[in-house]
Amino acid sequence: MIYLAQFTFPTGEQEFDFFLGEKRTCYDTFYPFQILSRRNLRVLDFEPVTILYGGNGSGKTTALNVIGETLGLERDTLYNRSNFFENYTGLCRFETQQPIPERSRIITSDDVFDFMLNLRSLNEGIDRKREGMFQEYLENKYTHFQMRSLEDYDRLKKVVSARSKTQSRYVRANLMDNVREHSNGESAFLYFSEKIQENGLYLLDEPENSLSPQRQQELLRFLEDSARFFGCQFVIATHSPFLLSMRGAKIYDLDEDPVDVKRWTDLSNVRAYFDFFKMHEREFL
Repeated sequence: MIYLAQFTFPTGEQEFDFFLGEKRTCYDTFYPFQILSRRNLRVLDFEPVTILYGGNGSGKTTALNVIGETLGLERDTLYNRSNFFENYTGLCRFETQQPIPERSRIITSDDVFDFMLNLRSLNEGIDRKREGMFQEYLENKYTHFQMRSLEDYDRLKKVVSARSKTQSRYVRANLMDNVREHSNGESAFLYFSEKIQENGLYLLDEPENSLSPQRQQELLRFLEDSARFFGCQFVIATHSPFLLSMRGAKIYDLDEDPVDVKRWTDLSNVRAYFDFFKMHEREFL
């Protein structure tokens, strides 16, 4: 499925015209101006899966955030925008093939990290409360409590429960089980599987972060199936060789000047992996 068909960034000339009309001079940066134009990135044409490849400083994350902000996509973590971000997005243009679904969103590494931290904090809070429940169980089980008024009814229920249950059953009955605390990779994969639903446009910024090679391959299959069978479109900023190998993906190499479309096997870091393992091929026999 293709929702976003094309996105156009400002040219160097448009940026220059903006600077001529800009009277403010007290800013250290005009970000995101002069980032993508340095690579002569003008237009992106999208497929069901489009990948923005490049090293640090190539502009792939900037491009993704500009697209997300221009389209008004939902996001969980606030983006630290510059004073000129709206000026820049106001110069951008886009074309759609289908209306962009409301559930569409941009997912960044910060979103995933915050999710993992919140999950840990929740479990830590439950653990602390569980320790208190152990003491409460002992107090209720061996108390000589007698009900004297209706105000004592809730306490009576706890006393009866403690006397009829083992300690573990009492705690489980009165306290929610821990939200299972996964490994970083499991938690990250869980976040993607929860946020990515059917029929949506999803912008993913380096989703391989926190994922082992095995988990990256699981995410690869999940994204391929979501695009192929469940009406999703993806724009992904990544340099993971696993995600770059996604079937049918259109890959823009932002390390090139001008930006060019390439096969994943022609990308520099993929070739570096290939050459390395080829050199050590005999050690794997």
